[in-house]
Amino acid sequence: MESIVQSAPGPALRTGIGMVCPFDMALDRELWRWMPEDVSLYFTRTPFVDEPVGLELAEDVSDDGDIRSAARNLSAVGPKVMAYACTSGSFIHGVAGARHISKVMEAASGAQGVSTSEALLEALEFLDASRVVVVTPYVAELTVRLGDFLEEAGRSVVAQAGLGLGGGIWEVPYRTTSELIRAADVPEADVIFISCTNLPTYDIIAPLEEELGKPVLSANQVTAWASLRRVGKLAVGPGQRLLAR
Repeated sequence: MESIVQSAPGPALRTGIGMVCPFDMALDRELWRWMPEDVSLYFTRTPFVDEPVGLELAEDVSDDGDIRSAARNLSAVGPKVMAYACTSGSFIHGVAGARHISKVMEAASGAQGVSTSEALLEALEFLDASRVVVVTPYVAELTVRLGDFLEEAGRSVVAQAGLGLGGGIWEVPYRTTSELIRAADVPEADVIFISCTNLPTYDIIAPLEEELGKPVLSANQVTAWASLRRVGKLAVGPGQRLLAR
């Protein structure tokens, strides 16, 4: 038995992706579902803030110092990519702000950086989609700010809808999200985006795409997809249109 143990090659080496998340992120497992077997995720979180989900919280969880510290901590395990997994925190300061977050992580870690809102723009460009339905769990003012971000990036927001939640977003059932999407969709839209990395979406994306006849993107999906693209890997999501091209 000892000789077998000594000759064993050890665990397979995996490509690492760091995930810098807000303190209240509850969907680590969902992000793992998009990962191929040869990729590992390393998670860390920004400091706790006693505020409801809204404009002020989006400002607080996108603090340069907190993101820099989180990325530096994760750099100890050598990830090839550093992702900032938060939609509102990365769109709150516009397109330049989304890119700035990536630059902060890159400077702190030496890894390639990408934020969720940057990943969204990359996915829209990849799909050649410009007319977007925005669906969020947010209060109205935060949903509007996402629309402003997309408009600044040259996309048209043809419809938007939100759940008006200030917390507990990870507890929203698939049925509630699906009903909101169906109600918000309009014929002229060529893509639907479900915002917030704390809103569960994995199992509803492909069925809704088949039902509605257009791509459905989600925050965690585009974050995983864009992170994996940077290391030449393919995301795992059977039937999801973004991942099939």
